[in-house]
Amino acid sequence: MFYLLLAILCSSTIAIVFKISENNNMNRLVVTIVNYFIAFFICLFFIVGDNLCFNLEVSPNFWQILSNNEQLLNGDSFIWAVIIGIPAGVFFFLGFIYYQKSVRENGVGLAGTFSKLGILIPIIASLILWHEYPSLLQWIGIIMALTAIILVNFPFNKNLKKALNITLILLFIFGGIASFSNKLFQKYALQEYKVVFLFAVFFTAFIISLIFFLKKPGEIKAKEIYAGIAVGIPNLFTSFFLINALDALTTAVVFPIFSAGGIVVINLAGYLVFKEKLNKREFGAIVITVLALILINVK
Repeated sequence: MFYLLLAILCSSTIAIVFKISENNNMNRLVVTIVNYFIAFFICLFFIVGDNLCFNLEVSPNFWQILSNNEQLLNGDSFIWAVIIGIPAGVFFFLGFIYYQKSVRENGVGLAGTFSKLGILIPIIASLILWHEYPSLLQWIGIIMALTAIILVNFPFNKNLKKALNITLILLFIFGGIASFSNKLFQKYALQEYKVVFLFAVFFTAFIISLIFFLKKPGEIKAKEIYAGIAVGIPNLFTSFFLINALDALTTAVVFPIFSAGGIVVINLAGYLVFKEKLNKREFGAIVITVLALILINVK
C-alpha cells in the first residue's frame, strides 16, 4: 500500500502542475515534450547505473512462459519491456491528447469521468486473464472507490446521451489501455527491468510529441521548460510506484484506489493551495474514498 500511496501523490503532483501551467497559458505541447524528455532521460540514467543485461534474442520458451500465469520471464524481461513499452508509449500520448480534446469539447466533468473510468479496462482484463478476484470487503471498497470517482467528476445536470461522443470513447479506451500496459509488464517481467519498460514508454511518447511540435513549431519559454521538468519527474515515478504496487496488490484493488485517492489529494490541494471550496459532492467523495481505503486494506 505504501507504493500505491506514493503513486497517488506523484500523480496528483502532475495535476497540480498542469493546473498552474494552464493558469499561466503555457504551451501544452512544449510542456509535454520536456516532460517526456526528462522522464526517459532519468530512466536512461538508472539503466546505465543498474548495468542490466540487454538480451535481444527471444528464447524458445518465451511464449510458453507468457501462457503460464505463475512464471516470470528471466533473460527475456528486456525484450518484453520493449515489446510492451513502445505501444504503451503511443497510448500514453494518445490518452493525453484526447484528454485535452475532451476537456475542450465536453468540459472537465465528462472528460474527468471517462479518464478515471478507463481503469475498468485493466480491472476487467485482469479478472478475465488472471482471475484476480478481491475479497467481499475489498469488492465493497472497490465499488465505493468507483462511486467516488463518478460522484466528483460526473456532471449530473447534463444529458449523457447528448454529451457522449467519439472523443470521450477514445479517451476511455486509450487511457485504459495505457494503464493496462503497466500491469502487462509487471505480470511477466522481472521488476528490475521496469526502468527499461518506462524508458521505452516515455521515449516513444517523446518522439511522437516532438514530431507534432516540429510540424507546427512555436516559441519555447523558460517557464514551460520548468513546468515540463516539474511534470516529468512525478510522471515517471507515478508508473514506477504503480508497477511496484501491482506487484503487491491485485489490479482490482490498485486502480480504483489510485484514481479515487488522486481525486482526494487533488481536491484537498485545490482547497489548501488554490483556495478552491469543496462542494458537498466532493466532500462526500473524500469520505467515501477514505472508507473504501479502510475496507480494501482489511485482510
